[in-house]
Amino acid sequence: MLELKHVWKSYRVGALGSKRLTAVRDVSVDIAPGEVLSVVGESGSGKTTIGKMVLQLTSVTRGRILLDGEDVAAKGHAARKAYYRRVQGVFQDPFSSYNPIFKADRIFETVRESYFPGVKRAEWTARVEDVLQGVRLDPGAVLGKYPHQLSGGQLQRMLIARALLLDIKVLVADEIISMLDASTRIDVLNLLGELKERGLGVLFITHDLSLANYISERVVIMRHGAVVECGATGKVFTDPRHPYSRNLLASVPQLHRKWSDSEAVPEKLEPDGDRELPPPPLTEVDEHHWVAAHA
Repeated sequence: MLELKHVWKSYRVGALGSKRLTAVRDVSVDIAPGEVLSVVGESGSGKTTIGKMVLQLTSVTRGRILLDGEDVAAKGHAARKAYYRRVQGVFQDPFSSYNPIFKADRIFETVRESYFPGVKRAEWTARVEDVLQGVRLDPGAVLGKYPHQLSGGQLQRMLIARALLLDIKVLVADEIISMLDASTRIDVLNLLGELKERGLGVLFITHDLSLANYISERVVIMRHGAVVECGATGKVFTDPRHPYSRNLLASVPQLHRKWSDSEAVPEKLEPDGDRELPPPPLTEVDEHHWVAAHA
């Protein structure tokens, strides 16, 4: 359904754009209907840039992004509008997605104005209430309220409901639960699981390995803008082959162990080299398990 083929992204930085920073290097991944693909990595690994390119918030420097076999590179306002009918995103900070001087449910009205201008208000209200119930929200508790009157979890689920009004195929979820408390996190994760069962493809961007393990069938681990390991989540997390993957997993706090009792010694990693060069190729080390060459 959604494919990234040898995608690169470089930014001009420095005085007058005299230097170039390559944030994403030769990334190829795909997402099938009814699948959650997690992209994991530390800050600066390029995972959020992947999401921005999928959402056309930043352009692709090299490579292609395809939806149902069609290149998604924007060809004008009409083409971009049609694309957003099928692909939507939800981001880390739900409060920044709302204008505080307007009621929160204004996000639904903007969808009607842009995509369904012919739908009568009564019919549209019924649709909104139905989709809110589908994301486990009581319409009476959230409609007509200002953003500051709602919790982060409620606002985040309203953004997911907004995307579902468009009957999307792919949802880009970029750190969508990192600002939520533990009880609300599991509600949103379970909601993503339910949407997956309905056939929605989810690109789940996170730095939290436990969340990726909980929700996704496949995982992609990124470092310095490139994929270092990917495959079936169970295989990557139970048998990590790249030293960076092993370091990430070893750094996850354990409920039954104090930090002072940890005997894990981080493995030595190769330094960040010339990002203009292609990254090491991925090799299939087991069925549904690929690892980049390393020292």
